[in-house]
Amino acid sequence: MATQMGNQGQATEEARLLCEMILAGAVGTVREVHAGSNRFPPISQRGVPRPADAPPVPPELDWDLWLGPAPKRPYHSCYHPFHWRGWWDFGTGVLGDIGCHQLSAVFKALKLGHPASVEACSSNQQCPPEIANETAPLSSITRWAFPVEGDRAAMSITWWDGGLKPPRPAELEPEKPFAESDWLMIVGDRGTMMGHQLIPEVKAREYGAPKRVLERSPGHYKEWITACKGGPAAGSNFVDHAAHLAEVVLLGNIAIRTKEKLLWDGPNLRFTNSEAANKLIHPPYREGWSL
Repeated sequence: MATQMGNQGQATEEARLLCEMILAGAVGTVREVHAGSNRFPPISQRGVPRPADAPPVPPELDWDLWLGPAPKRPYHSCYHPFHWRGWWDFGTGVLGDIGCHQLSAVFKALKLGHPASVEACSSNQQCPPEIANETAPLSSITRWAFPVEGDRAAMSITWWDGGLKPPRPAELEPEKPFAESDWLMIVGDRGTMMGHQLIPEVKAREYGAPKRVLERSPGHYKEWITACKGGPAAGSNFVDHAAHLAEVVLLGNIAIRTKEKLLWDGPNLRFTNSEAANKLIHPPYREGWSL
């Protein structure tokens, strides 16, 4: 079966350059990756409770079918057609929305397997259950710890959203913007990259372009069409890349919801220290929607 996640940036020239820079050792041994997004509403409605009113369902919408396996609730325009992404029953907040876009190339370059642990803090920790159990937080910080694997050193990935960001890197010129919109920073023991570029700019100019070792993409959608016609698997196919990437990213949402440091047993797809977290991996389906 031909599959392709909708993280279109994985097919770009910038993604290839990022991988080639890491593979060439441009920043040395990667110790930390920081990524984030500062997309505020209306990209997703977060940090709010369920609405109290129940307007009529639009005649063109089959609301029961739209709900699918999610628990039954009255129709409201705060869910459909777009803002469902911030509600836990339907979406995954900013982390789930943007994490697979920002981290895809990093996972490929570093051949990241399973994290040993994941922990998070968020604005939902200050909210009552009727908010924290309904919607993703307005802001959050999530950290995954990856153990030594093969010839890759132990390292961490930290996600920041809702205006939160790490300390500004000393190498970045003072006039340059930092951690705005969607962003990525890679920290090694011999340098730092913002996206696919070394910082400061003078260092990027001195380094030049990395050796071209990766095949270029004909385009995200062309990859999928080619795969559908019997060609090679697409760059973000579920088996080789996208399923694992999504799995690791979404562990962060479970850490946000449980407010615990979670220890992850990747081969067995379970947490070893929290049954509350394990229940969120496979939430119950509404009657009539079980697989």
